[in-house]
Amino acid sequence: MSLVSMPFVGSGQDLGLHVVASVVMLGSIIALAYGFWKLHELPINKAHSKQHQQIGLITALTWIGFVWHWVWVLAVICAFVDAEKALIKIRDIWHQPHSQEQTPIMAETTHSKSTQEEKHNA
Repeated sequence: MSLVSMPFVGSGQDLGLHVVASVVMLGSIIALAYGFWKLHELPINKAHSKQHQQIGLITALTWIGFVWHWVWVLAVICAFVDAEKALIKIRDIWHQPHSQEQTPIMAETTHSKSTQEEKHNA
């Protein structure tokens, strides 16, 4: 095959291949745009399915996320994290009783009391 003669040039197949290539390219661009749109609308769909209290906020953050992408991440966090349950969990962690960690002095005192009880029982 030489550089001067190209296959399919000047024939009806040339036009057909251009049409097929154009359809594939446009289809790929449309599929990519549709997938991006569906991914971008994910926080709104999740908020609606959970009947989230902050649907308006999540919707606004999602739309702003088209310009500033980090805002979309906030919309995802707001949509997927139940703030009420998270705050309850944090409150419970904060108010749970602390384990009694013994300092070396307290450990010696506890040990001496137990040995005194053992001597008394013997």
